[in-house]
Amino acid sequence: MKKNLLTKIGICMVCAASIFSACTKSEQSAAKKTDPAAEVSADVLKNITALGFSTDDVRKQGDNYLVEGDILLTPANLSEVSTSPNLKIAEVEQYRTTNLVKNLPRTITVSVSNLPTVYATATANAVARYNALGLTIQFQVVSSGGNIQIIGFNEGPSGGYITLGSSGFPTSSGNPYNQIQMNTNTAAYGTNPDLGYVTSVIQHEIGHCIGFRHTDYFNRAFSCGGRRSNEGSAGIGAINIPGTPTKADAGSWMLACSSGTDRTFNANDQIALNYLY
Repeated sequence: MKKNLLTKIGICMVCAASIFSACTKSEQSAAKKTDPAAEVSADVLKNITALGFSTDDVRKQGDNYLVEGDILLTPANLSEVSTSPNLKIAEVEQYRTTNLVKNLPRTITVSVSNLPTVYATATANAVARYNALGLTIQFQVVSSGGNIQIIGFNEGPSGGYITLGSSGFPTSSGNPYNQIQMNTNTAAYGTNPDLGYVTSVIQHEIGHCIGFRHTDYFNRAFSCGGRRSNEGSAGIGAINIPGTPTKADAGSWMLACSSGTDRTFNANDQIALNYLY
């Protein structure tokens, strides 16, 4: 999730099969930004493009690569072969990844470990929002060892951004991604995190875990501002969900960026969720 502190435009989130997705908050300043792609090889950039992700501002993080401002692609992701023929470009609709959660109906357990109370409360609220939709996928908060485990990390700003949270996409075997990481650094949520804001971030990250990409993945400028950024016409990871709108949908819970306020499902999000689950 990404937030532009200068224009107060937003927060960003993302996904794809067994891929990490991180949310970042922009701290644009007059300082010159370092080139994030400087240590990324041409072969890696080619593989990123083949998976349907932008190669703009790619950053290496350990063995993984941060793309679209909030998605971490693992080496395993980069070696995957494209299987989807249905990539849609230049429309604002809901999109899913190639892999989805299988063996429905089923209940996905969610646990929170070693985080302040606000994160646990926000998790319960996010779970309640999903369960209220009556989907074939339900969520249940457990004390430990959940199918999705929410843990903390502490990382300050880097390269003009700060990571708010990270998650991933369903595995090829049909299980949800098993971890959401939430940043406890005060530069991410402040010293007194807003419950609704944290709830919306966790809600968004759960969306990635069950297979949703950003609603405006094709042009992050729609919600984040700045220049237009189209991910290209690759063959994987951005499959349009029938019945979702072909025009701008400013309230979607899976938009790349938001204003940092509490954003939940709008009517079109509910259509998308009910179609898949």
